[in-house]
Amino acid sequence: MQELWKLVSSPRHLLVFEAAARTGSFTRAAQELNVQQPAVSAAIKQLETALGVQLFARAHKSVRLTQSGERLFTDVTASFDRIYQTASMLSQRHAQEHVTLSASTAFAHYWMVPKLTQFHKAHPDVDLRLQTSDREPDIGAEGISLAIRRGHGIWEGCHSSLIAPEVISPIASPRVMAAAVNLKTIANLMHQPLIHLEEPVRDRPGWAEFFAHWNVPYAEPRSGLRLNDYALVLQAAIAGEGFAIGWHHTVDNLIAQGLLAAREEWTWRTDAGFYLVWSSTTPLSPQAEKVRDWLVSL
Repeated sequence: MQELWKLVSSPRHLLVFEAAARTGSFTRAAQELNVQQPAVSAAIKQLETALGVQLFARAHKSVRLTQSGERLFTDVTASFDRIYQTASMLSQRHAQEHVTLSASTAFAHYWMVPKLTQFHKAHPDVDLRLQTSDREPDIGAEGISLAIRRGHGIWEGCHSSLIAPEVISPIASPRVMAAAVNLKTIANLMHQPLIHLEEPVRDRPGWAEFFAHWNVPYAEPRSGLRLNDYALVLQAAIAGEGFAIGWHHTVDNLIAQGLLAAREEWTWRTDAGFYLVWSSTTPLSPQAEKVRDWLVSL
């Protein structure tokens, strides 16, 4: 950046150059920038002197870009467009003051959405927006207010608060559960059709880890439905495709509605949990603080 400063000497010269190149006139550029025409001419001349090239071919009442000027204009325009887009986005975000909660599709749909009516009654003035993602976004870099993450509560650059401990049980539709008459031991569960979650980014325990917890030898089957999103896994289980791993904080409502059933006696409480996280370097807005405090109080 210091080298650029030496070449350009003032960012204002680039602004003047862009206006003159775009309008094709020093006079029109001066009118647009609300300055006198000699000021535009002087700024362009200083930029040409600093760069050691002629940017405009000057005629009696017109100017046109030289080859060097065309090249600079292309890069300056692209850079200004990117700066404008970012500045506009940041300005709109500040003006709107909405709060973004990033979570997996399943968490958003099955845990958060049923609570939205309650939230809006408590905070009708807060514009809360759910953002689903198949990865763990960088909340600081991407301007996300709050996010849900599985882990142990420690992430660099983040504060966190436990939303739900990780509690897992085998689940299936009531019809599939009732039909599994030989399901007297956990080992027999391996003979049932199993639905596998294969998320590409998020770390989640699967059937191998579940059986290992109960000291049951397990060989990964070649068959079985494999899905890369837990919301799809739950839909498949509800549809009767087989047994799935059920995270209690997500499936409790579905069990209460009679859409799923669980083998509670085979519940595994891991040492992980699902946490609400927010940046430790960027202060939360007052609106985001309301959302955080409400979620933590549940």
